[in-house]
Order: sequence, then C-alpha cells, then structure tokens
Amino acid sequence: MKLLFRQRFFSWFDSYDIYDEQGRVVFTVEGQLAWGHCLHVLDGIGTHVGTVRERVLTLLPKFELYLGETYVGCIEKEFSLFHPRFDIDCKGWQIDGDFMEWDYAITDSGGREVARISKELFHLTDTYVIDVADTQDMLCVLMVVLAIDAEKCSRN
Repeated sequence: MKLLFRQRFFSWFDSYDIYDEQGRVVFTVEGQLAWGHCLHVLDGIGTHVGTVRERVLTLLPKFELYLGETYVGCIEKEFSLFHPRFDIDCKGWQIDGDFMEWDYAITDSGGREVARISKELFHLTDTYVIDVADTQDMLCVLMVVLAIDAEKCSRN
C-alpha cells in the first residue's frame, strides 16, 4: 500500500496529512508545543492512535514511539559519515538512507523490506511517498518517517 505524506503549508507546529492511493486522508498528524518534537497521530475519523515524542538532552536525537498510550520502541540517529543511519528497537527493524537523505528503506531482521520511503522534490512542503509491504505495519512505519523528518527539521 502506498501513502502520500504531505506537510501542511500553513501551520504553527508540525502538522501533516497522510493520504492513501485514492487521495483519502488516512491519518492526520498534529504537533504539540513541548520540549522537543511531540507529534500526535490521528486516524481518518480523528481518534488518537499514536505519538512520536522526542527525548531531550540526549547526545544524538532519539524519539519514542507509542501506539495509543503503549510504548512500542524508539528510534535513534546513529553517528555516520556518508549516509544517515538510524537504530530502531521496535520490531527488529533497520533503516538505511541515501547520502542526500531523501530515500530510505526499512527492513526487518530477516532482510525483508518492510517499507520504502522516497521524498518527492519540487514541492513547497515536505512530501514523501511511503510504500508499505504489509498494511499492519502502516502506523509504525508512519511514526518512523515522522521521527526521521523531525530529526532532519531539528538539524536544519
């Protein structure tokens, strides 16, 4: 399943709309005023389904992932010179990105591709295409993409 992740043009805090292949809003993401990034994920009818919360005062950026109110893991940027790498303690996933930080692949411990994320160029706001292999992983993949985007925003 493909998702289109598009940041809203006018918003005080991080806010995004995530669309399916038919152009319907599947998720809405609302930023909250907090130390570090705090992003709440709402489903298509407005029910809170997940949270991405940045831990502050860490050497490298670290984000906690919650499904509902349940902690499911975290993602932390690793020190690397030539291409971005992130360590995930959720579901045994691994992330590798390209040098320009526009394309990522998420794989499981067996090497199976869970998702592929590609940034679309020539848009006024951040826009990503997320291709998820299994729809059951859709929300967790979205939260990983949100954490990566928040890390990039903090750095820039």
